[in-house]
Amino acid sequence: MYIALFLFLGACFGLRTYTHRHLFSEGPKEIEESVEGGTFLNRLMWMLICTFLWPIMILTGIHSLWILSKRQADNIKNT
Repeated sequence: MYIALFLFLGACFGLRTYTHRHLFSEGPKEIEESVEGGTFLNRLMWMLICTFLWPIMILTGIHSLWILSKRQADNIKNT
């Protein structure tokens, strides 16, 4: 039951975060490809990755948001 719930939450996380997947990489970066639409295989691959790695993806997303907020605060301070 726990394993099925873990996988279900991961699949839901993957489907929900597909358009923001650039935040879950090695660090925040510009969006390199169009996040509008995408092919079914791209969405399926992202969902499968998140199904098994969603706790790690959440941590990398929090880290990316922290870096972006710090960068934004530095930009406001410098202007």
